[in-house]
Amino acid sequence: MRYLITFSYDGSKYGGYQKQLDINTIQAELETALTKLNNKETSVVASGRTDRGVHAINQKAHFDLDINITPDKLKMALNSLIPNDIYVKNVEVVDSNFHARFNVKSKEYVYKINLGEYNPIEKDYIYQYGKSLDVEAMNKGIKYFIGMHNFKSLVAADDVRDNYDREIISANIEVENDIMTISFVGTGFLRYMVRNMVGLLIEMGEGKRKASDVLTILEKEDRKASGKTAPACGLYLKNVNY
Repeated sequence: MRYLITFSYDGSKYGGYQKQLDINTIQAELETALTKLNNKETSVVASGRTDRGVHAINQKAHFDLDINITPDKLKMALNSLIPNDIYVKNVEVVDSNFHARFNVKSKEYVYKINLGEYNPIEKDYIYQYGKSLDVEAMNKGIKYFIGMHNFKSLVAADDVRDNYDREIISANIEVENDIMTISFVGTGFLRYMVRNMVGLLIEMGEGKRKASDVLTILEKEDRKASGKTAPACGLYLKNVNY
């Protein structure tokens, strides 16, 4: 039987979502727990991976089990076996053809920046920028990301692929109590894409870039044309939509 889980995690103590040799990851923890429950090696397929230090509010993943167990009992069993910085929020039975990655219609990421005084308690969860930014300039710039674009200039330098086209459906910026939240909804995101978009927006907020520079950078299709990558700590996978 195929199950779909919705789960959240604190990524600050992990080497990312995807399983890696000799590195503690979210996928490894889930698969270890499911292998115990299923009495055989069990693989987990997520909607996509998150990098080291990145968090998730509503990540999704599917897996197949041979045992007969209700969603409610499976949720309790999983949460009893995984570390307490990972939490399964929901379990549901899905069709055997369902695929947590290939059936995704859109994802939402949010990035959090502290514009106020440094907060050591939140340093792993909110980027401690600690200065004011020109929000109006950033709001002008973020609109240029909306639509279908080639994002080769805004991905990891070692990310080599045939197609860098992705669609940003919506993007916005909100500030409340010195915390800036930048949101992106898109059909898909490439490695470091959100963090590089945020890094570019921060440069606009600092007065180092113009809003229209986004289009120039995208047209160059060259990572060197863009700026710094924002730290992983402020990034959250908020929602996955099917």
